[in-house]
Amino acid sequence: MSADENIPVGWEQARELAYQAGLAAPAGAERIPLSEGDGRTLAEPLRALTALPAFPTSSIDGWAVRGDGPWRPVGRVLAGSTPPPLATDGTCVEIATGAMVPAGAAALIRVEESTTGPDGLVSGAPRPVPEWRLPGEEATLGEELLPAGTPVDPAVIGVAATCGYEFLTVRRSPRAAVLVFGDELLTAGPPGAGRVRDSLGPQVPSWLRRCGATVTSVDGPVKDTLDAHLDAIRAALATADVVCTTGGTMHGPVDHLHPSLAELGAEYVVNTVGVRPGFPMLLARVPGPDGRPRFLAGLPGNPQSAVIALISLVAPLLAGLAGRPFRTDLPLVEAATPIPGRGRDTHLALAALDPTGRIATPVGHVGSAMLRGLANSHGFAVVRPGTKISAGDPVPFLPLPLLPGERP
Repeated sequence: MSADENIPVGWEQARELAYQAGLAAPAGAERIPLSEGDGRTLAEPLRALTALPAFPTSSIDGWAVRGDGPWRPVGRVLAGSTPPPLATDGTCVEIATGAMVPAGAAALIRVEESTTGPDGLVSGAPRPVPEWRLPGEEATLGEELLPAGTPVDPAVIGVAATCGYEFLTVRRSPRAAVLVFGDELLTAGPPGAGRVRDSLGPQVPSWLRRCGATVTSVDGPVKDTLDAHLDAIRAALATADVVCTTGGTMHGPVDHLHPSLAELGAEYVVNTVGVRPGFPMLLARVPGPDGRPRFLAGLPGNPQSAVIALISLVAPLLAGLAGRPFRTDLPLVEAATPIPGRGRDTHLALAALDPTGRIATPVGHVGSAMLRGLANSHGFAVVRPGTKISAGDPVPFLPLPLLPGERP
């Protein structure tokens, strides 16, 4: 480790470094049925397999006519069939919305704007604008409809189905494992006798899933020895693209994370970030047996700091691994009360939004070891280094990771 690796990286720069690290080491691609695509990310552009529409399509219920009227009906065209051409002037066919317009048709007439006489002949006037969709009106054969990196939602699935796709090639969901460090942790029952209940093992996997990861394992507490740390990290790296550890990010007598990373030949992407709470956190790149690197994210042991580290470094890393866009610009909200700065560091202040989502009020119980404030918040007001926020000032807001369809 070089000396400058101990200099904290700015919070915004750290997020960008984590994202770029993920982009450079994608988690791979897989082919899945359309029905399983929601929430995934396109690994390659979605191109039109045919012109859209593929044939001239009626947009009304009515008549397809040829020549001058009145017209003699010679048949009916329903959606899903291929009609014979209209070969004779003065003839028409009844046509349904979505049906293929027969060759030779000159116009379409709406059924409600037509009359049928006692002799069975149809009269009416077509509107000035043709009422059918022309081939290629929406897309031409081979046209790129959506680029690689597009998040797949129901509308994207619909576009793919319209084109004739049955499968999508998507980025594989990044796999994440969680390792909990600390002999002082209990995994059941209330805290006492010098030991505290582990709150990160139960919650970190859910945050990871909200960030798009598939959680492969959750293990711990791992014994406070270097050998135990190395064994646990190696086992987790065997199944995961990202290993999140909790605790042990300092350089104390039982903090074995940094020596473990050195033993594994890891390279720091970020080692300490200028943000409070959240100190210290790290992200390291670990060589993989297949030539593609894996990652280890060291989250602090204090619960709120660990969540801040996760959304600061792991969320952008996962977005990069999944090939998704990651917005570094944040929406602005109005501060309801003053929010202090933290000197040279970025201050992430837990805050709740009002029903409009436009006003943020800082919450209480926000110590690094506390979770009550986090449970009552929608995210963090971001106070940049060397600044403070007064009531009424605009302030960037970083929402907590949400489930699909959730709103802060």
